[in-house]
Amino acid sequence: MAEKDKKVRNSENAIQRYIRETTGELRKVNWPTWPEARRLTGLVLLVMVIVGVFLWGVDVASGALIDLVLGI
Repeated sequence: MAEKDKKVRNSENAIQRYIRETTGELRKVNWPTWPEARRLTGLVLLVMVIVGVFLWGVDVASGALIDLVLGI
């Protein structure tokens, strides 16, 4: 049986091998539950808002500083 598997694997092309190996790896993934996914999604959105507000503040402050330096 091992020789047959070896022959099958040797006759596979790269795309077939990639799909087979990817499917095997995806079965090993520890997928989050729906409550975990919702909680983590909320966390990502919160961090995005915080970083967006921070970058907006840096943009406004740097624009004001440039206006001050250039005398506009």
